[in-house]
Order: sequence, then C-alpha cells, then structure tokens
Amino acid sequence: MDIKAYIESGIIESYVLGLASAEEAAELEMLCSEHPEIKNAVDEFEVLIEKRVFENAVAPPMDMKQKLMMELADEFKFEHEEDKKEAVIIPFQNSDPGTEIINVQPAPIWRYVAAASIILLVVSAALNFYYYNNYQSANAQYQALLVERNSLQANNDVFRTKLSGFEESMQLIEDTNMVAVRLDPIAGKENNVATVFWNNKTKDVYIISSKLAPAPTGKQYQLWALVDGKPVDAGLIEPDCNGVCKMTNTQRAQKFAITLEDKGGSPSPHLDQLFVISKDI
Repeated sequence: MDIKAYIESGIIESYVLGLASAEEAAELEMLCSEHPEIKNAVDEFEVLIEKRVFENAVAPPMDMKQKLMMELADEFKFEHEEDKKEAVIIPFQNSDPGTEIINVQPAPIWRYVAAASIILLVVSAALNFYYYNNYQSANAQYQALLVERNSLQANNDVFRTKLSGFEESMQLIEDTNMVAVRLDPIAGKENNVATVFWNNKTKDVYIISSKLAPAPTGKQYQLWALVDGKPVDAGLIEPDCNGVCKMTNTQRAQKFAITLEDKGGSPSPHLDQLFVISKDI
C-alpha cells in the first residue's frame, strides 16, 4: 500500500471534518491501527484544526457582560427578594438557650448558567462560521479530487480497452494460418500504406489501415480482392478503424487493393481513386 499517496488523497481531512462515508471512516480507523504514519497524520490534522480555531476565535464584545447584567437585573432583584422570603429560622437547643441558628437556602445559580450560555452561544456562532468556511474549502477540494479520480479511472478504462484490443490483434496476427499482405502506394500516393491479414484456413480478412491518409468528408476507403482479374468487394474501412479491423470473408484472391469511394461504398472500384495495391499473393 502506498501510505504517502493515501495520506495525500484527502481522506484524512474528510474524516476529521466529518465528510467521509461510513466505509471510508471504518477503513481509515483500521489503517490507523496498522500504520502509525496514518495515525500521526490524523492527530496532526486534528491539532492543526484546533490551533486554527483558537487563532481565529472571535471574542465577544466588551459590553456583553454589562448588557446581560442589565437584562437580568430585574430577575436578580426578584430572586433576591424570594431568597429573603424563603429564609427559614430553625431553633437549635443547646447548652445556651438564647442561641438560634438561621438556615438560609442557597440562591439558585440558573442566572449564572444563563449568562454563561449566552456567552458560549456567541463563541459557538464564531466557531460554526469558521468550521463552515473550512467545510466549504475541504468539500471543494474533495470534489476536485473526485473529479480527478474519475478522470483517471476513465483514462485507465480507455487504456485497458485499447490494450485488450491490441492483445486480441496480436493473437490474430501470430496465427500460423495468417498470411500478411502488404499494400504499397501507387504513384502520387506515396505516403499511404496498408496491410491485409488473410487467414488461408478460415478465409477471414483483417486490415491495418492506420497509415492511410484520413478520408475526406463524404468519402470512405473500400477494400477490394482481385479474383481472376476481377475486383470483388471485401468491405468498407470504417473511420474508427485504428487497429486491426475485420473485413469481409474472402475465399479467393490474387491481389488486394484499396480505393477511395463515396461514403457507403461502390459496387465497382473507381481506378482513378486507387491508393494502394498488393503484389500477387
């Protein structure tokens, strides 16, 4: 496992910020127990988050306490009067008959709790704002990583498809029944070359046409087999034929040739549009 790549993937930030899925979180926790480097990376990011929280903490206004006390002044007064009313005098008999003890119940502390709660509310709002901004940033990075990963996956799928096609083509070409027929260019078409692979057992025909000039709009290359001196249609070469492409099964052929025809092909070749032709097979 590439631990460095895993740490740099953004999963640790997503985990600490609560953005990771249950499966990702479970996997990370398991890897933390197996790899100290990953556990240290999680701890370091948590410390960094805590440090930034306190660095960006917003202190409550200086007059907050005074405003709170003014708002609660009436409550304090009422409570103070109630405390006085609730004072209970309990006579205590001891060796000195003239002594009495006053048992005063303690004043409620809810007003202090309320004041502290409001202060905490202000601090909490500041922290929420900070965490929201960090969440937005982390989420944007996470989405960017997802797009990059999906792009890499798509490219990998394309590569695998091409590799699979290449392996299949190599298996065809390496077949001992295959005959490779080179089609050389005619005068004026020197930059064009093609290769036909003809299976003399199954009579299947394949072509590699990647060295033919791109067909103009509305035109298409067509393969011909010369049988007893007459051209026989061996199939149209599709524009997406970038590797070894299967053509029409041909029982007999003395030569192969390619012409440029109108899109959809022609029942007979236009010899003035002949591009490449083979020697006698």
